[in-house]
Amino acid sequence: MISRYFHDIEIAIESLLSNKLKSILTALGIIFGTAAVISMLAIGNGAQQEILEQIKMVGVNNIVITPTVDLTGNGENGESSEEGTEEENGAKTKKKFSPGLTMDDLEAIRNIVPSVKRITPEIIANSFVVQNGRRVPSKVIGVGNDYFDVYNINLEKGLFFSDYQVENGIPVCVIGANIAAKIFSNTDPVNQYLKFGHVWLKVIGVLEKSNVKLSAADNAGVNLVNDNVYIPVQTMLLRYKNRALVNSKSLSGSSGFMSGFFFSFSGSQETSSSNYHQLDKIIVQVEETEQLTMTTEILSRMLLRRHMQVKDYEITVPELLLKQQQRTKDIFNIVLGAIASISLIVGGIGIMNIMFATVMERIKEIGIRLALGAKKEDIVAQFLSEAILISVSGGIIGVIMGVVFSKLIMKFAGILTIISPGSIIVAFGVSVAIGVIFGLSPAKRAAEKDPIESLRHE
Repeated sequence: MISRYFHDIEIAIESLLSNKLKSILTALGIIFGTAAVISMLAIGNGAQQEILEQIKMVGVNNIVITPTVDLTGNGENGESSEEGTEEENGAKTKKKFSPGLTMDDLEAIRNIVPSVKRITPEIIANSFVVQNGRRVPSKVIGVGNDYFDVYNINLEKGLFFSDYQVENGIPVCVIGANIAAKIFSNTDPVNQYLKFGHVWLKVIGVLEKSNVKLSAADNAGVNLVNDNVYIPVQTMLLRYKNRALVNSKSLSGSSGFMSGFFFSFSGSQETSSSNYHQLDKIIVQVEETEQLTMTTEILSRMLLRRHMQVKDYEITVPELLLKQQQRTKDIFNIVLGAIASISLIVGGIGIMNIMFATVMERIKEIGIRLALGAKKEDIVAQFLSEAILISVSGGIIGVIMGVVFSKLIMKFAGILTIISPGSIIVAFGVSVAIGVIFGLSPAKRAAEKDPIESLRHE
């Protein structure tokens, strides 16, 4: 019986080879449908992986507090670091005072809010690092000890800051992989010195290189650490800049002094007239995801009270924003996958139509086979084999094209694509299933032909 069915498959193969062009045109729907499904699933997997990497890099269960800065310098919206007066409907009203985002806020949050697991400040300075004649642009960030745990940053070599170094503002630093490669290309960076501004910093650690390239990373709160230099926050406050010590309005008549005081960095000058916040960011990590909303509300009320009802800060939860972005991308990918699947169905309908036409063209052949002793099962096997062979060959070609398309999309469009074995199995399995489903009806129609009427057919 097995050899008999093998004979039916051989006949199906001979029929397809004798009509190559028709077979290829019939398989086109399956080919492009399979390729489209694999490409769309690869784009979806890439988007999901990118979101997961972003969530990992922004840290889990983090809340980010950032100051709002009046770039115009006129204290709009009541955001001012000094008391003063402003005209409103012709009457002078007293501006509200706010000390800005400070280390005192950080300590208050640490001591009062029970859901806080870790908390760290961030003060950023952009300038150049210099060592042995090399001058490289870099971002130097003053942070606390919890910073590296909050953002899941690992060391390649060396050590993180000790509590003593953080508390006493010791001039040490941990550098990113790109800074290590550019500044210390031929030597071990650990225990070497580099200069930032007017201070020499001792390198005590080098971070692992991050290979993640994320578009709109800054908007998601992601830190790309390769080009950064990290120093203890007290080192930044003591040796570089501390906006809480001097206020621009109180020294408005001493612009020359102000310029000299804040010109601490090579090639950069602090815009003290607009930014009175001591810290550029506070990152709070809570124990559980369920505590994010509650903690955010507590922080908002607490800071509003500490800042004298002046809302000169913003509170964001990057993980929730990224998860919302992920849900949006998932919906988009489902829509794209559904559209791609439609082409597979259209391809199956094309197979069914061609097979029905083939049955009508080969009525006499069917009659001869039945007259020579072939059973209805043989006719079903023959025509069903033709449909399955078309869908299988189309599926194989489609898989190859889908992989190629995915690689081309990543190369030329810059969109991350990840081809998983599961997506290939699903796409190929669906193409085979379509061949069986849409090929079964024409095969049964062929087997139901009356041998005598088939032989009489011209």
